[in-house]
Amino acid sequence: MTIPAARPARSLMAGEPFIETQRLTLRELDTNDASFILKLLNEPSFLLFIGDKGVRTLVDAQAYLVGGPMASYEQHGFGLYLVSLHECGTPVGTCGLLKREAMDAPDIGFAFLPEYWSYGYAFESAKEIISRARSLLGLERLIAITAPDNHASIKLLTRLGFVFDKTLAHFGDAGESNLYALDL
Repeated sequence: MTIPAARPARSLMAGEPFIETQRLTLRELDTNDASFILKLLNEPSFLLFIGDKGVRTLVDAQAYLVGGPMASYEQHGFGLYLVSLHECGTPVGTCGLLKREAMDAPDIGFAFLPEYWSYGYAFESAKEIISRARSLLGLERLIAITAPDNHASIKLLTRLGFVFDKTLAHFGDAGESNLYALDL
Protein backbone atom coordinates (compact mmCIF):
# COMPACT_ATOMS: atom_id res chain seq x y z
CA MET A 1 0.00 0.00 0.00
CA THR A 2 1.36 3.40 -0.99
CA ILE A 3 0.92 6.24 1.45
CA PRO A 4 0.13 9.52 -0.32
CA ALA A 5 2.66 12.30 0.09
CA ALA A 6 1.80 14.80 2.78
CA ARG A 7 0.51 18.13 1.56
CA PRO A 8 2.65 21.18 2.21
CA ALA A 9 1.68 22.95 5.43
CA ARG A 10 0.63 26.06 3.50
CA SER A 11 -1.72 25.75 0.58
CA LEU A 12 -3.35 28.22 -1.79
CA MET A 13 -6.62 26.36 -1.28
CA ALA A 14 -6.25 26.38 2.53
CA GLY A 15 -8.16 23.12 2.78
CA GLU A 16 -11.12 24.45 0.80
CA PRO A 17 -12.58 22.36 -2.05
CA PHE A 18 -12.85 25.45 -4.25
CA ILE A 19 -12.28 29.21 -4.38
CA GLU A 20 -15.12 31.53 -5.34
CA THR A 21 -14.88 35.00 -6.80
CA GLN A 22 -17.79 37.19 -7.84
CA ARG A 23 -18.44 35.26 -11.08
CA LEU A 24 -16.03 32.32 -11.03
CA THR A 25 -15.16 29.11 -9.25
CA LEU A 26 -11.56 27.89 -9.10
CA ARG A 27 -10.72 24.34 -8.07
CA GLU A 28 -7.90 21.87 -8.37
CA LEU A 29 -7.68 20.11 -11.69
CA ASP A 30 -8.05 16.32 -11.78
CA THR A 31 -8.05 13.64 -14.46
CA ASN A 32 -11.79 14.17 -15.04
CA ASP A 33 -10.79 17.50 -16.66
CA ALA A 34 -8.81 15.78 -19.42
CA SER A 35 -11.23 16.70 -22.27
CA PHE A 36 -11.18 20.37 -21.32
CA ILE A 37 -7.37 20.36 -21.00
CA LEU A 38 -7.04 18.60 -24.37
CA LYS A 39 -9.10 21.37 -25.97
CA LEU A 40 -7.34 24.25 -24.15
CA LEU A 41 -3.78 23.05 -24.79
CA ASN A 42 -4.48 22.66 -28.50
CA GLU A 43 -6.02 26.10 -29.06
CA PRO A 44 -3.94 28.00 -31.67
CA SER A 45 -3.45 30.87 -29.19
CA PHE A 46 -2.14 28.48 -26.50
CA LEU A 47 0.26 26.86 -28.97
CA LEU A 48 1.46 30.27 -30.17
CA PHE A 49 1.91 32.08 -26.86
CA ILE A 50 2.48 29.31 -24.30
CA GLY A 51 3.82 26.41 -26.32
CA ASP A 52 3.12 22.93 -27.52
CA LYS A 53 2.82 20.55 -24.57
CA GLY A 54 2.51 17.54 -26.88
CA VAL A 55 -0.97 16.73 -25.61
CA ARG A 56 -2.89 15.11 -28.49
CA THR A 57 -5.16 12.53 -26.82
CA LEU A 58 -7.21 12.15 -23.65
CA VAL A 59 -4.50 9.84 -22.30
CA ASP A 60 -1.90 12.57 -22.96
CA ALA A 61 -4.14 15.10 -21.18
CA GLN A 62 -4.53 12.82 -18.16
CA ALA A 63 -0.75 12.33 -18.01
CA TYR A 64 -0.25 16.11 -18.26
CA LEU A 65 -2.65 16.66 -15.36
CA VAL A 66 -1.06 14.00 -13.14
CA GLY A 67 2.53 15.06 -13.86
CA GLY A 68 1.86 18.82 -13.88
CA PRO A 69 -0.89 20.51 -11.86
CA MET A 70 -1.71 17.55 -9.60
CA ALA A 71 1.95 16.90 -8.78
CA SER A 72 2.43 20.61 -8.08
CA TYR A 73 -0.42 20.67 -5.52
CA GLU A 74 1.33 17.91 -3.60
CA GLN A 75 4.83 19.30 -3.91
CA HIS A 76 4.26 23.05 -3.55
CA GLY A 77 0.73 23.56 -2.19
CA PHE A 78 -0.30 25.33 -5.39
CA GLY A 79 -0.59 24.83 -9.13
CA LEU A 80 -2.90 25.68 -11.98
CA TYR A 81 -6.62 25.62 -11.17
CA LEU A 82 -9.65 25.05 -13.34
CA VAL A 83 -11.65 28.28 -13.75
CA SER A 84 -15.37 27.83 -14.40
CA LEU A 85 -18.43 30.06 -14.48
CA HIS A 86 -20.53 30.12 -11.29
CA GLU A 87 -23.92 30.13 -12.91
CA CYS A 88 -23.48 27.12 -15.20
CA GLY A 89 -20.22 25.40 -14.21
CA THR A 90 -18.76 25.75 -17.70
CA PRO A 91 -14.95 25.53 -17.65
CA VAL A 92 -13.42 28.58 -19.32
CA GLY A 93 -9.70 28.40 -18.51
CA THR A 94 -6.94 27.82 -15.99
CA CYS A 95 -5.17 30.16 -13.60
CA GLY A 96 -2.69 29.61 -10.81
CA LEU A 97 0.91 29.47 -9.74
CA LEU A 98 3.79 27.46 -11.16
CA LYS A 99 7.15 26.81 -9.53
CA ARG A 100 9.92 26.66 -12.08
CA GLU A 101 13.29 25.37 -10.91
CA ALA A 102 15.23 28.08 -12.77
CA MET A 103 13.20 30.93 -11.23
CA ASP A 104 13.48 32.51 -7.79
CA ALA A 105 9.74 33.07 -7.29
CA PRO A 106 6.49 31.37 -8.29
CA ASP A 107 5.14 32.27 -11.71
CA ILE A 108 1.50 33.22 -12.23
CA GLY A 109 0.01 31.54 -15.25
CA PHE A 110 -3.34 31.74 -17.00
CA ALA A 111 -4.92 30.45 -20.20
CA PHE A 112 -8.53 30.83 -21.32
CA LEU A 113 -10.51 29.56 -24.26
CA PRO A 114 -10.75 32.39 -26.85
CA GLU A 115 -14.55 32.52 -26.63
CA TYR A 116 -14.17 33.69 -23.01
CA TRP A 117 -11.59 36.43 -23.63
CA SER A 118 -12.48 40.08 -22.90
CA TYR A 119 -14.92 39.32 -20.08
CA GLY A 120 -12.44 40.03 -17.28
CA TYR A 121 -12.25 36.37 -16.18
CA ALA A 122 -8.44 36.24 -16.35
CA PHE A 123 -8.16 39.42 -14.28
CA GLU A 124 -10.73 38.25 -11.71
CA SER A 125 -9.13 34.84 -11.22
CA ALA A 126 -5.53 36.13 -11.24
CA LYS A 127 -6.38 38.84 -8.70
CA GLU A 128 -7.71 36.15 -6.32
CA ILE A 129 -4.64 33.97 -6.86
CA ILE A 130 -2.36 36.94 -6.07
CA SER A 131 -4.33 37.78 -2.93
CA ARG A 132 -4.07 34.19 -1.67
CA ALA A 133 -0.36 33.99 -2.57
CA ARG A 134 0.19 36.95 -0.26
CA SER A 135 -2.18 36.07 2.59
CA LEU A 136 -2.04 32.27 2.72
CA LEU A 137 1.41 31.45 1.38
CA GLY A 138 3.19 34.55 2.68
CA LEU A 139 4.89 35.07 -0.66
CA GLU A 140 6.71 38.35 -1.15
CA ARG A 141 7.19 38.22 -4.91
CA LEU A 142 5.57 36.71 -7.99
CA ILE A 143 6.82 36.62 -11.53
CA ALA A 144 5.12 36.19 -14.89
CA ILE A 145 6.62 35.11 -18.18
CA THR A 146 5.09 35.99 -21.53
CA ALA A 147 5.94 36.22 -25.18
CA PRO A 148 7.00 39.76 -26.18
CA ASP A 149 4.15 39.94 -28.70
CA ASN A 150 1.42 38.63 -26.39
CA HIS A 151 -0.09 42.09 -25.93
CA ALA A 152 -3.25 40.88 -24.17
CA SER A 153 -1.26 39.10 -21.44
CA ILE A 154 1.11 42.05 -21.06
CA LYS A 155 -1.87 44.40 -20.65
CA LEU A 156 -3.39 42.07 -18.03
CA LEU A 157 -0.12 41.74 -16.11
CA THR A 158 0.30 45.52 -16.07
CA ARG A 159 -3.27 45.94 -14.81
CA LEU A 160 -2.49 43.45 -12.02
CA GLY A 161 0.53 45.55 -10.98
CA PHE A 162 3.35 43.54 -12.58
CA VAL A 163 6.26 45.52 -14.02
CA PHE A 164 8.68 44.52 -16.75
CA ASP A 165 11.88 43.14 -15.23
CA LYS A 166 13.96 41.77 -18.10
CA THR A 167 14.05 39.84 -21.35
CA LEU A 168 14.97 36.17 -21.17
CA ALA A 169 16.94 35.20 -24.28
CA HIS A 170 15.84 31.56 -24.24
CA PHE A 171 13.08 30.36 -21.97
CA GLY A 172 12.47 26.66 -22.49
CA ASP A 173 11.39 26.08 -26.08
CA ALA A 174 9.64 29.46 -26.26
CA GLY A 175 12.63 31.46 -27.37
CA GLU A 176 12.74 35.07 -26.25
CA SER A 177 10.34 35.89 -23.39
CA ASN A 178 9.61 38.83 -21.14
CA LEU A 179 9.82 38.46 -17.37
CA TYR A 180 7.50 40.60 -15.24
CA ALA A 181 7.60 40.88 -11.45
CA LEU A 182 5.20 41.88 -8.69
CA ASP A 183 6.34 42.63 -5.15
CA LEU A 184 3.63 41.58 -2.72
